[in-house]
Amino acid sequence: MTTSKQNISPEDEFLGTGKSLTYGLQHVLTMYGGIVAPPLIVGTAAGLTAAQIGILITASLFMGGLATLLQTLGVKYFGARLPLVQGVSFAGVATMVGIATTGGGFNAILGAVIASSLIGLLLAPFFAKIIRFFPPVVTGCVITIIGLSLLPVAVRWIMGGNSNAPDWGSMQNIGLAAMTLGILLLLSRFGSETIRRTGILLAILIGSILAYALGFGDFSKVGEGAWFAFPDFLAFGAPTFHLSAILAMTIVMVVVLTETTADIIAVGDIVGAKVDDKRIANGLRADMISSAVAPFFGTFMQSAFAQNVGLVAITGVKSRFVVAAGGLILVILGLLPIMGRIIASIPTPVLGGAGLVLFGTVAASGIRTLSKLDYTDQKNLIIVATSLAAGMIPIIDHSFYAQFPTWFKTLFHSGISSTCVMAIFLNILFNHLHFGKRTTVEPVLTTVAKPEH
Repeated sequence: MTTSKQNISPEDEFLGTGKSLTYGLQHVLTMYGGIVAPPLIVGTAAGLTAAQIGILITASLFMGGLATLLQTLGVKYFGARLPLVQGVSFAGVATMVGIATTGGGFNAILGAVIASSLIGLLLAPFFAKIIRFFPPVVTGCVITIIGLSLLPVAVRWIMGGNSNAPDWGSMQNIGLAAMTLGILLLLSRFGSETIRRTGILLAILIGSILAYALGFGDFSKVGEGAWFAFPDFLAFGAPTFHLSAILAMTIVMVVVLTETTADIIAVGDIVGAKVDDKRIANGLRADMISSAVAPFFGTFMQSAFAQNVGLVAITGVKSRFVVAAGGLILVILGLLPIMGRIIASIPTPVLGGAGLVLFGTVAASGIRTLSKLDYTDQKNLIIVATSLAAGMIPIIDHSFYAQFPTWFKTLFHSGISSTCVMAIFLNILFNHLHFGKRTTVEPVLTTVAKPEH
């Protein structure tokens, strides 16, 4: 019996229903703000009413849950079967806002997402072949920048979440985040193994209770509105198809494929699973088929969530069934708007305090990978330095590429995709191309050092 258990891969281990639901809730709390932000931004830009935006958010939760179940449990040709949470991609927000305001309206967004996702579905197996260009020098850069690109999100949460609010950056908000961070550190230092594994969830819950006791949380509107609502099919009418909108979303689709590939490799490294081109192709196909179906329920392109890769690293809970439980919770939240309103009522500084450790852990995992490289040959040093610098540009200043063509801005607006493209290019340049003189090619690996817990 022991031998059988030892032969089970970490991602295939089932921890029991209770633990799976508890750890799965942590994943939902970690990504909830990220999954509702895109529909909120795009819906507002498209001129939707508050009720319609509510439908949009509900649909996003519902489809995110279904996409997560497909990605984690998998069927033939679809799903990486790794602990990856799916949700509405933030990569297309700017493009969708542009389509909504000047490119055909909200229904044109839905049509563009369907068309570009079907194109991505066809490209997935070919795109997955780039795995040979992801040795540790590339994966280390990408994992590091995933963490660094998420830290500004945590900082915005700490400051209050809304820059137009009067309490933006107040001592109270920052103090509340610091209190949550302190709780998490104490639980991690003095708690039992079970408490340490659920530290993020416990810190958020305790922080929320203390915030409410101190007069910060507002749960007064939780009971308002419907308790149960099934996402409507074609709630916003039939999608419309405009060539310019489809071309713009196709560029976004390439970015989503790039970022999801990076997330699959990152979480594979963390759990110690074999990640080959077949597994990546299955993961990308799950991404794209979910994205193609989502607009029929009124929501947008789906992708893997990088912040949840960090949660896998920090908790050491590597089971895909835990994330599948999180997907089930998302589906339930999509059917029970009241549950969504409860989670939405958690003060953002509480999420920010936990997010600092969570997102920082991703960067630390990447740094650990990079620390294993041989820097006596200056090639690796140049690749790492240039790739991370390129990834930091859009993180430091979002307007850096403002004067560039739209396709370029879409591809490089994200620190993750910028680093990924640059690291792959430099790795090919330094390690795969030989200009007349034969050089030693470093072995291409698909696994990196696993983080310690």
